[in-house]
Parts: sequence; structure tokens; C-alpha cells
Amino acid sequence: MASFIISDLHLDESRPDITRGFFDFLQGPAANADALYILGDFFEVWIGDDDDAPLPREVAHQLKAYSDRGPRVYFMHGNRDFLLGKEYADRCGAELLPDPSVIELAGQPVLLMHGDSLCTLDQEYMAFRQQARNPMWQQALLAKPLEERRQIATQIRAVSKSMNSRKAEDIMDVTPDEVTNAMAEHGVRTLIHGHTHRPARHALTVEGETAERIVLGDWGTQGWCIRADESGMELIHWPLQAQP
Repeated sequence: MASFIISDLHLDESRPDITRGFFDFLQGPAANADALYILGDFFEVWIGDDDDAPLPREVAHQLKAYSDRGPRVYFMHGNRDFLLGKEYADRCGAELLPDPSVIELAGQPVLLMHGDSLCTLDQEYMAFRQQARNPMWQQALLAKPLEERRQIATQIRAVSKSMNSRKAEDIMDVTPDEVTNAMAEHGVRTLIHGHTHRPARHALTVEGETAERIVLGDWGTQGWCIRADESGMELIHWPLQAQP
């Protein structure tokens, strides 16, 4: 049995081609999976489990049907969907997974992260991340009416895009020392994450031992996943069907 890891689909009403590509993925490559790990930014934005929009309802329906067939499904929070809660996970037949988490893949311990906490040179984002992960801040936001939350989410995304357009590329990538420190702290030699939209396999050294960081790509014109079984791990991509 194989496990699959994906990240950064950014599901959104404006990109039905990506949603359709994800549903095809569930029925195709991942159909007989042992487990599916979704490492954050599954949705472009998440305003609360009470969102009554059609997209989250359809995604929950498809994932519940998928998990009912046998595969275990895990959600990890990203920087876009950090408000996703247990209520929605239950509707999907999924389990929330802390960031970071160590699991066993291909016969070895592997550290899973969304990846944003590794980008410590981006001090503006790290300050926002600390605020956004504060339970009191989250409760205050979720207490607002749905429509107001939608407006706030739109404003936050606009500010974020404007700020990111002015930042140097290396600031928005991971900090190498943070990577090796996290791997050493958790006693692993393999790290898998998303967030940076820079898919690659990086060889590195952790505490004098050979190690690897595998970065998932974001879904846009292509889908990305890692397939892990007893033979090892493979970073895979394939073209998504364009919207007709």
C-alpha cells in the first residue's frame, strides 16, 4: 500500500479545473492509497467551518466518500487555511495533523510540515503567523458574521500579495539553519513540506548524516504529489486538464 502527500492546491471557486483535477486524483492515482496527507493551503482561503459556499461542501462530500472507501485522510494547517477545524475535518472523514508531525513512510521516520514556519527571514510574515495562530485572535475572528469574514479574508490576501511582490525571493524561501535544526530536533533525516511552491529534492547533511528535504509543488497547470511505499519516495507531477 502506498501513501500520498500533497500540498498547496489553493482550491478556489475561480479555479474549477484544479478542483476537478483533485477529484480525478482521488479516483485515479490515490484511489487505493493507505493514507493521504494534505500539508496545508488546501483551500485558497478558509473563513470558518460554517462557510456555506458550494466548494467546501462538494470537497467534503468527495473526501468523505473517499475516506469511506478505506484511505485515511489527514489535514495539516497552512497559512491560508489555518482556521480549518475539527468540524470540517469530521465532515471529510479526516483527522487534523499538528504542524510539525513525524510519521513513518517508506520504513523510516519522516517529518511533515507545511513549511511556512521555516521561512524565518520573512519577519513580516512571521509576525502575522504568530498572531494568526493565537487562539484568542482566531476566536474573535470566527465570532464575526460570515460576510464580514469574507471581506476580511479578501483584504488580508490583497495586503499579502502586495507585500510579497516587494520581497526578495530568498526571503520567502526556507532558512537553511531552520531546516537542519528542525530535522535534528525531531531525529529525522527526511523532511517533506510545501508552502514555497519550489518543488525539488534537496540533499543536505544533518548532524553529520546524509539527509533530504523534499518540497511539494503547488497545483496550477500541474498537480504534484509524493508517492511513498516500501520501495521509497517519488516526487511526481502531471498536467492538469485546462478548464474547457
